[in-house]
Amino acid sequence: MSAPAESFPVPAQARVPAATTGSTSASGAAGPTEPSTPAAPARPARQYSLDVLRVLAICGVVSIHTIGLVVSNRDLRGTTQWWVATAIDLGASWTVPLFVMLSGALVLSPRAHAAGPAAFYRKRFARILPALVVWNLVYLIVARVLMRGEDLTRNGVIKLLIDGKIFTAMYFLWLIAGLYLVAPVIAAFLSQGGERRARVLAAVALSFTLVSFATVGVSVLIGVPRPIHLGALTHWWPYVGYFVAGWALRSVRLSRRAVLVASTVAVVLLAEGVWQWGVSPAHRTLQALMPISYLGTSIAIATICIFLVGITLGARLAPGPRASTWLVRLSEASFGVFLVHLLILEALRTFIPAVYAADSLPVIVGAYLVVLVSSFAVSIGASKIPYVRAVF
Repeated sequence: MSAPAESFPVPAQARVPAATTGSTSASGAAGPTEPSTPAAPARPARQYSLDVLRVLAICGVVSIHTIGLVVSNRDLRGTTQWWVATAIDLGASWTVPLFVMLSGALVLSPRAHAAGPAAFYRKRFARILPALVVWNLVYLIVARVLMRGEDLTRNGVIKLLIDGKIFTAMYFLWLIAGLYLVAPVIAAFLSQGGERRARVLAAVALSFTLVSFATVGVSVLIGVPRPIHLGALTHWWPYVGYFVAGWALRSVRLSRRAVLVASTVAVVLLAEGVWQWGVSPAHRTLQALMPISYLGTSIAIATICIFLVGITLGARLAPGPRASTWLVRLSEASFGVFLVHLLILEALRTFIPAVYAADSLPVIVGAYLVVLVSSFAVSIGASKIPYVRAVF
């Protein structure tokens, strides 16, 4: 799931205005020194690695919701195409927490908070709130009522709103809004502590979350189930660790050997997750201690490894003018892709029986490509339309 484009306002190329510290006569002799004008702080060069990671992540999010239809088909469980679909689906499970890390890498920067909390809130919530309201209404009315034909009651709608689950993945808008709300407090705490403080906070917050959600599995294992309920106003808190980790690790550059090790760890953990999902509910203790979810230990470690490898390799990326233009355009369109792809997928399921049945992996892969390309096209097109672009 992609966070809003405003969540990742990657700075433009560095432009350092020259400061005038004095004047020189025509003969070359120094003239009277005039009062200097402080130079505006230089904007850092664009970190294209974040753009690449964001584009890859949104492609993964769309695959989760599309290829995941095959994984959910119980009649196919255990077949070759089910295992392939599971490898694609679970193999992309790092994408959602990675989006949160990308957001933290930029939203927690001192520059984002230089004008104070009020200015920060005005900028961020002017972006997220219209999208949150409009797209929840779209999915409630168009997807649920018109496409699925659901007969929603007042109490049913209230429950969906309180839970922040109007439709699949729409909770992510509440999650990002919550992180925006606490971002000024976190940024203020980190401002005087350097990277060490940021890394300690990230480790503590993420460890707390992982232990909390492992405890849920253990409570089920011992016969005293104690679930954690997340609603519209609380979806954000388990992701604070990822959010801070994005900022804390943004400048880390791995050695070649470390890149190889981190890549191997990520692949092994994701492969283990595919296997673990495939053999569940067997190995109950393993399932309890290492749940395969965005808030499970194996996915957390894999996500951090992918982030570190991505920003390390991306630091060497220097695309030409045309390539950089398209990369930025696709990156900035990712929020719109997140918002619209589920609606396009629902339309395919409504009008194409083979997609609804989800009993053929080739058909679903074809649907994935249609959804992905169409979503990018709609998002890029909408960004050029006044008023409409306010919710894309």
